[in-house]
Amino acid sequence: MNTIYITRRETFNAAHKLWQEEWSEEKNWEVFGKCSNKNWHGHNFHLFVTVKGIPDENTGFVMNLKTLSQILKDKVIEPLDHKNLNLDVPFFKGKMASTENLAIAIWDEIYDVIAKNGGELAKIKLVETENNYVDYYGGKEPF
Repeated sequence: MNTIYITRRETFNAAHKLWQEEWSEEKNWEVFGKCSNKNWHGHNFHLFVTVKGIPDENTGFVMNLKTLSQILKDKVIEPLDHKNLNLDVPFFKGKMASTENLAIAIWDEIYDVIAKNGGELAKIKLVETENNYVDYYGGKEPF
């Protein structure tokens, strides 16, 4: 039987600032531009979590999407929604608040719990703006 990929989409709103403490304000502005605004800025993030596997013989599911939805709500949406990524998120403490780092942190938060529920995490797509998004495959090449 062929491998199937299923994807669940969730959304959350969060604020952040891209800033290196050891750099001057001028250098932060040069590297990060408006994203280094001292008063933060926010995004309406769209998260796509893709799980792969072979459909179960009895259910036809790779993984129950209801279960995946609950995992994402508990582990990702609740901790991130309407929060400041730099200040309020325990699993993101001390990390540069880039979208790339956030995708990796989300992967790390959900990888094991998805596996315990019969799925294999294949990809995270995190959309920051309509023009900017990150695809993360857990450190493995996608193809």
